[in-house]
Amino acid sequence: MGISEDREPTAAELGNAIVAAALQSARSGTRSKSARGDAVVAKRFGALFAGMPPAEVEHGTHLAGQHVIASVFRNGWMPSDIASAAQRRGDTFVLEFLTDVIAAYVRPFAPDTIDETWRAQLGELGAEVWWSDSASQLSQWATKHMLTSEEALTTVVEALALLLLLPKLELIRPLPGAARPQSVAHHVDEKVLGRVRGLLAKAESTSFPEEAEALSAKAQELMTKYALDRVSVDTDTSVVDLPGARRIWLDTPYTDAKALLIDAVANANRSRAIFLAEWGFVTIVGDESDLDAVGLLSTSLLVQATRAMIAIDIPESGTDARTFRKAFLVAYATRIGERLAAATAATIAQSTAPERLLPVLASHQLAVDNAFDTLFPQSRSRGITIRSAEGWDAGRAAADRARLDSRRGLES
Repeated sequence: MGISEDREPTAAELGNAIVAAALQSARSGTRSKSARGDAVVAKRFGALFAGMPPAEVEHGTHLAGQHVIASVFRNGWMPSDIASAAQRRGDTFVLEFLTDVIAAYVRPFAPDTIDETWRAQLGELGAEVWWSDSASQLSQWATKHMLTSEEALTTVVEALALLLLLPKLELIRPLPGAARPQSVAHHVDEKVLGRVRGLLAKAESTSFPEEAEALSAKAQELMTKYALDRVSVDTDTSVVDLPGARRIWLDTPYTDAKALLIDAVANANRSRAIFLAEWGFVTIVGDESDLDAVGLLSTSLLVQATRAMIAIDIPESGTDARTFRKAFLVAYATRIGERLAAATAATIAQSTAPERLLPVLASHQLAVDNAFDTLFPQSRSRGITIRSAEGWDAGRAAADRARLDSRRGLES
């Protein structure tokens, strides 16, 4: 690993060696088709580093962690993305260690230079410096979790191997230190959000699909009315709400069908969506308040769709459960998209001056499209093939018996 055997290695040398060990673990895991690195390789290096000078190893671990996390953040990943990846492809120790690495990374930055989305995600993750400066973070972390030095260092190699496997993404929010304090994002008023949450809570609790869809459509109508009011104010005051972007991670299985549902919600709210199938998340591009609406409605509708899917009895016709349920979710997503789009169109038509709003909305959509094309210049549409007519029909029936096509495009 490039460490001289006739003297004790420095912290910097050990940091480089730890990164090299994590890279070897990642490569070994890739060869064995593992998504989290090679556990055997990580354990071997954990034992090796545990036999080296503790103080230098602990300092080297800090240097290695900060070097790798900084690179990952520059590659477009955000705190919640890293947490989601760790939850799926690591274990609890990996997640908690990476949370501390993130907390250490943001520590030097003044709060007003940290983007608000970053601050929100750090808060949700609980990424804060809890350890004392009187000892190393690694030693205190190992004591907190009752791990031996070897176990702690094995976790370090596993965690950094996971980070090294993460692909380059689009940078959708400014990095800490680069946020502009004067920029103000327009979010949905809390009173409006409260009413929307109330409608969606009722939709999630009812056992009647038609009632759930009607409540969801009403929530969409409220969000659209709010968006139109905001557009009118922006037009009068020349305030422009620039497009932003967020990511929504999806639970397995059927992530492609669930991504289609989010795509439908995004389209109804003047936004664009793109799905990264390998990691199972959707990136949404749109105005900040529209992104609030997409996030809120998508979360609720995914719950409703899953509940409706589970409640349907699979016919004994030779169709396997997975094929049936995927077809069900695609049909459900397509019909929900139509319902939301209809609610949006009706709200615009019933506004006091639709002829005045339409050009402004078109301008907003153009700005979103330009932002999307800048972030994803090589995006393409792909189809989702339906292999269960029974599942399709059941999904259509659960979404008010819509007459729909069996394929729908989704950018990826």
